[in-house]
Amino acid sequence: MANILQVHNLVKSYSSGSKNLTVLHEISFNIKERETFAIVGPSGSGKTTLLGLCAGLDRADSGNITLCGTELDSLNEDERALLRNRNIGFVFQDFQLLPTLTALENVAVPLELQGAKNASGKGKELLEKVGLGDRVSHYPSQLSGGEQQRVAVARAFSNEPKILFADEPTGNLDAETGEKVEQLLFELNREAGTTLVIVTHDMELAQKTERILKLKGGRIVENQNSAV
Repeated sequence: MANILQVHNLVKSYSSGSKNLTVLHEISFNIKERETFAIVGPSGSGKTTLLGLCAGLDRADSGNITLCGTELDSLNEDERALLRNRNIGFVFQDFQLLPTLTALENVAVPLELQGAKNASGKGKELLEKVGLGDRVSHYPSQLSGGEQQRVAVARAFSNEPKILFADEPTGNLDAETGEKVEQLLFELNREAGTTLVIVTHDMELAQKTERILKLKGGRIVENQNSAV
């Protein structure tokens, strides 16, 4: 299978007062189409920074990233946004649902942005799949944390992304709820044939993916197939 994501010699640093802090040091790896992939490491190891760069949300100091056959450096901000809208799904630790929209409206937003017909019908179908068919008219404040994350998972798959980035998707959930969300994420992923990239500090979750990349101090210390 072809690579959907190619990362080569990525370096990223931030200014902190008078100091320059390098967060990522010459990071290189590839992810194949349909692969499930985990990025793990302790807090401050650069996991979330790396995910943001891979998804085109931020720019590296040096190195290059090719996502879905397009080199991100060659795109301006509008072109990057278009690439994300067409090809990428996101699931975040803090859900990031729009509070003034219902569950259904939150799921339908990416479809409407693409000008899809029957966005509402497809949104309902996805909410049924994640077990929230009876919550379509509820606002985020009326849903539990687990229900909000299931809405976020449904939204992430709504535009049929080629690749989905999940940043600590179970980080704000209790163990039982987190496990249900994990199952949904992997089930929908298999069904859709999406590439799944998960940033997590949870090794149990990481070991459910096909490959694990371990970071420490902004460097790759391991890049291996998992036991799955």
